[in-house]
Amino acid sequence: MCRSIKTLRREDEPATQDEIEAAALQFVRKVSGYRQPSKRNAEAFEAAVGEVAAASRRLLEAVGATPASEGVS
Repeated sequence: MCRSIKTLRREDEPATQDEIEAAALQFVRKVSGYRQPSKRNAEAFEAAVGEVAAASRRLLEAVGATPASEGVS
């Protein structure tokens, strides 16, 4: 587990979009082994970050840990 990813399911304060995106970035960095991808891999890297962030937001919404997004994907 990537120790720099913090728990986003909190009762006291919902996760922000910035926190969700930061966690997604850390996850993709860990899985890919890239801190910064090459130009050749940048598009795939950024797409993966977006997909992980979107899936994370859906999960947090489903378990009631963050307000439903309003046009945010």
